[in-house]
Amino acid sequence: MQAELIDIRNHLIQHAPFDDMPEELVNQLTKSIEISYVRAGTQITETGQISTRMYYVRSGAVEIFRRSGELYNRIGEGEIFGQFGLLMRGQVRFPARALEDSLLYSIPAETFHNLFENDENFADFVEIEDRSRLRSAVSRREKSNALMTSRVSRLISRKTVSAPTTVRLQEAARIMTDQGVSALLLMDEECVDKCDSDRLTGIITDKDLRTRAVTEALPSETPISEIMTEGLTTIRASSYVFEAMLTMLHNNVHHLPVIDGEEVRGVIALADIVRYESQSSLYLVSNIFHQQHVKGLKKISNEVRDSFVRMVNEDANSHMIGSAMAGIGRSFTQRLLELGEAKLGPPPVPYCFMALGSMARDEQLVVTDQDNAMILSDNFVAEEHDAYFLELAKFVSDGLAECGYTYCTGDIMATNPKWRKPLKVWRNYFTDWIENPKAEALLNSNIFFDLDGIHGRTEFAEELKALVADKASKSQLFLTLMARNALNRTPPLGFFRTFVLEEDGKHQKTFNLKRRGTAPLSDLIRIHALACGSRAQNSFERLKSIGKTKLIMEDDLSNLRDALEFISIVRIRHQALTLEAGGEPDNNVRPEDLSPFERSHLKDAFQVVSNAQKFLRFRYNSQATRHV
Repeated sequence: MQAELIDIRNHLIQHAPFDDMPEELVNQLTKSIEISYVRAGTQITETGQISTRMYYVRSGAVEIFRRSGELYNRIGEGEIFGQFGLLMRGQVRFPARALEDSLLYSIPAETFHNLFENDENFADFVEIEDRSRLRSAVSRREKSNALMTSRVSRLISRKTVSAPTTVRLQEAARIMTDQGVSALLLMDEECVDKCDSDRLTGIITDKDLRTRAVTEALPSETPISEIMTEGLTTIRASSYVFEAMLTMLHNNVHHLPVIDGEEVRGVIALADIVRYESQSSLYLVSNIFHQQHVKGLKKISNEVRDSFVRMVNEDANSHMIGSAMAGIGRSFTQRLLELGEAKLGPPPVPYCFMALGSMARDEQLVVTDQDNAMILSDNFVAEEHDAYFLELAKFVSDGLAECGYTYCTGDIMATNPKWRKPLKVWRNYFTDWIENPKAEALLNSNIFFDLDGIHGRTEFAEELKALVADKASKSQLFLTLMARNALNRTPPLGFFRTFVLEEDGKHQKTFNLKRRGTAPLSDLIRIHALACGSRAQNSFERLKSIGKTKLIMEDDLSNLRDALEFISIVRIRHQALTLEAGGEPDNNVRPEDLSPFERSHLKDAFQVVSNAQKFLRFRYNSQATRHV
């Protein structure tokens, strides 16, 4: 192949839809291409012309117009135009004009239709609009990871092994040994051929036998019900393997009973997940709880970034990565609380330690700080009890800082006495924020309305979630002002679909994927979820709740899911690449550091955010007061 053709081919295969095209078709395409150079201002196609070719922009910029003369789009290197006229085998639908001096590759109609008939990916790409291409881009990534495509049912390799709760300790151990299992399900009555989920009462594992029976030297005739684990976390057989992984991470369990309808299908163990999940985040969590000192936690905290990079390189999706990283951060916090209680003695009154922000939403990454608080029992007496809880909060906060979770610059931590209060005070906080939505209240709402109880009396946190879900959905003023506040952060997309960059400072010529991308999305999703009375915290779960109420059309919900996933994964990959290069990760990216694929689909995703903000303004009758 001639050098010029090789150059053409090598440029094409860097961009969709040619990047996945079979080599034979790419070579045929390359040979049919005609090259043209057009000066700025030149009309390339006009309304009413017969469509004879599709164009590919090698360099420069082209404006696309509607037939009415209204500007429709602006495209640059690696993008195509003219396909819609060819699909209709008719006239030019969207006239085009060179905005800059441009080098174009023109693809004849005959070649176009040959590609359309012989390459399904090409056909899908040229047929669908920007948002559908975003869906295709997200789907392609999801299909590449076995964790996201394999069902939990595939992990069940044997019939359920169970026993009644009346069985004695020695007999339970004999059953587990004879059956070669590490966990035994316990039912409220004997179950032989079928186990009903509503009869599943508890579970006993090898670890339970060691730590609760052998270590305590319990008699062999001890009823197994005395040492079994109750209140089980289960998972559906139809769930994906990655959902099982996240459930284990979130609840720090190594065995999950699998439910199919009303039947217990079996038990899956950590080892069953690990053959899919080589990034070992589950083992990291397990290791966290084996540490006896803060020094040990600090030492293994170095593995967090390695785990993050491995998940990214294995094409995990943003929900999986965010939940795994939040699970790891939650585990560090929980272990520090356990060590703190061991050092200081048992708490004088019950309490709940709350995670806030990205950890509570299961959307945490490696660039993160501490956001936490304490809910204390209403029996709390400051003069008698607060010294203990302040010391515990300091122990945890300092320990987290040692493990790489920096102190919150806004002092949203349990070490701040304002955020270490009895449940009745927290009820008043949330009620006042909703009923009197002033500037400070709105700021606090953005922070504290993403909350999760992670240690102690977690029902305290659940009570606050219920209060928020009830009161926020009934306060139109609160929702309106929250929406107005959310509109202050807009996506970095200009009128001509160009990226709007920082003009000065150390982040000059970049845009921030968190502040201008994922944060505006999570803000608007939170508001819709509050309006629906949802208690969900994760943004993807909130979208599911919103979908059940029909507040937003399903197509628009799908667009929001895809936009959130794509922006998140570009942000995640940026951080992973920085780590691999030995740098310190952040959220600021330069457009030239992104691939053409990422630049193109980020524009699509940011357009979805922009449209969603327009709906937010309309739905809650809000107007932005300033631009950030």
